[in-house]
Order: sequence, then C-alpha cells, then structure tokens
Amino acid sequence: MRTPWIWLLLAAGVTTGALAQDDAPVADTTGAELLRTEIERRFAQRLQADLELTSEQMTKLRATQDRIGPRRRALRRQEFGYRLALQQQMRPGVAANDDSVKAYMDGLQRVRGEQVALDQDEDRELSRYLTPVQRARFHMMRTRLLQRANELRRERQGRMGPRPRP
Repeated sequence: MRTPWIWLLLAAGVTTGALAQDDAPVADTTGAELLRTEIERRFAQRLQADLELTSEQMTKLRATQDRIGPRRRALRRQEFGYRLALQQQMRPGVAANDDSVKAYMDGLQRVRGEQVALDQDEDRELSRYLTPVQRARFHMMRTRLLQRANELRRERQGRMGPRPRP
C-alpha cells in the first residue's frame, strides 16, 4: 500500500516548485503554497513515525528545513533560469553567443557549488540532533519523495503536452 503523502502527490499532480529538481519550478501561487504546506506536513508526520523522532528532534528538524528550504528553492529557480537561458542560446540553427554561453555555464557552476555548500550545511546541522542512521534514512526518504514527484510531473506533462516556456 502506498503511503498517504504519495496519494496526495498523485491527487494534486505535483505542480509545486518546492519539489522540482530537474524540471521547471512553478511560480508560487496560493494553491501551490497550500499544496507544498500540506505535502511538507504529511512528509513530516511520516518522518517522525518512520525515523522514530522525539518531539525535540522534530522541532529542530522543522527549524532546519524552515531555514534551508527557501534557499534551496531559490537555488533551484536560479539553476532553472540558467538552464533555460542556455537552451535558448544552444538552439539548432542559431549561432550561440560565446559570452552569453560562458556566463550561463559559469552561473550554473556557481549555483551547483552553492547547492553543495547548502547540503553540507544542512547535513552538519542535522548531525547535531539526528543519529547517523536517522540522517541517512531522512536523506533516503527525501530523495524518494523528490524522485516520485519528478516522475509524476513528467507523466502529467506527457498527458498534457509540454508546458509553454516563458
């Protein structure tokens, strides 16, 4: 049987940028924000149960995610912007501008570096109140959630056709 948060993702079609990694984040609308809040709430419940977190650990985990989540989403939006701009430059049959391509590639590298630093910062913070096993399980659960969200997004786009690009 699937977990409740997977059903929520299926029902909603996962349109929020909070879960996007490879695809375009969707602008935060009230509906997307509500959906993200509900997914995060259910995921937190699942984490607390599966990782057997104490109330204190859960409070600290929420604080960590509240601090890191907005920065992670901002970096994903930046990465998407660079990727989109690079795709525009690299269209077949159109000469790419060397300076623009270099700037976009440099931007992607910078964002990736910031993402790695943010991941390290998050893991350092998690190590203060989670056991190594809890930390590993947290990362595994989050990775599975993000993978499933991306699968659902791709399936949805396949049924509806590609989303128009800005």
